[in-house]
Amino acid sequence: MAGASKAVTDSRANLPFVYRQYSAEQLREVLHKMYLIRRFEEGAEDSYTRGLIHGTMHLSIGQEASAMGICMPLGEDDQITSTHRGHGHCIAKGAEVKRMFAEFFGKTTGYCKGRGGSMHIADVAKGNLGANGIVGGGIPIAVGAALSSKMMKTGKVVVSFFGDGANNEGAFHEALNMAAVWKLPVIFVCENNGYGMSTSTARSTAVKNIADRAAAYSMPGVIVNGNIFSEVAEASYKAVERARAGEGPTLIESKTYRHRGHSKSDRNRYRTKEEIEDWMSNRDPITLFENELREFSFIDDKGIEAIRGAVAQEIADGIEFAKTSPSPEISETGNYVYTEQA
Repeated sequence: MAGASKAVTDSRANLPFVYRQYSAEQLREVLHKMYLIRRFEEGAEDSYTRGLIHGTMHLSIGQEASAMGICMPLGEDDQITSTHRGHGHCIAKGAEVKRMFAEFFGKTTGYCKGRGGSMHIADVAKGNLGANGIVGGGIPIAVGAALSSKMMKTGKVVVSFFGDGANNEGAFHEALNMAAVWKLPVIFVCENNGYGMSTSTARSTAVKNIADRAAAYSMPGVIVNGNIFSEVAEASYKAVERARAGEGPTLIESKTYRHRGHSKSDRNRYRTKEEIEDWMSNRDPITLFENELREFSFIDDKGIEAIRGAVAQEIADGIEFAKTSPSPEISETGNYVYTEQA
């Protein structure tokens, strides 16, 4: 048995980091959640089209590896702040899709009892301090949470997700400076999908790479292919270890791409069909991860089909849960929105 164990260890020695660090079961769960993120958003999009969901939403289809890779080394007690494009972050941190659907549908069984909707889901029990409709709004909140962790010696690491548009906000620079000065256990994750609404990063940002800005705040700046799970997870693991060791923050730039427009009202005229098709056909994060899992014998086609079937059922059950959940009473719509008067 010892010889067989050594053979397995030796066979994995040259594999990418995550295939040495995590078990086959853990990596299959990653694929399950990547599918769950995508099918959740497709289900939400379909529900919107059918008139079951009102308002708007910002989909992260095409960015699943970024959310899962960053959250992979986090524990349940670790915390995140999210963005208007945050459904993937919620699921990666452990949210239940049925309660997320209920929030979208404005039902009392939703995470914020139907008051928050798509852009404001929070799941504090799982360490998700909340999505935020304000560009860059979650960055200083994450720094505050990290300061709390350091002062109270809880050992928690905090991750702040934000988009490329947020790197030109004043809050970004103030937060990175403060985190570096105090060596806080926070990881800044810029999911650079190339466009802040309809403006390309090349037209809006002076530096070539957003990670280059880390040098001004004396912290590591790491660039990863955000569509390759193994790259993202390795960078996140190292940043988490650094934060836990008291060495301070890291800025990770996850270069990725959103398949859909900025929001449901986006007519998508600033991107060519060829560009979108290239990313969808040749750089899809789920396909890339499936191919690696097959190549390294962590899963077979039967296993992939089983995951797809389980996810489809979970999504169908989640939508049905949301449909049949109660709506708030009109007399109670102000509840949970304002603080109670003493």
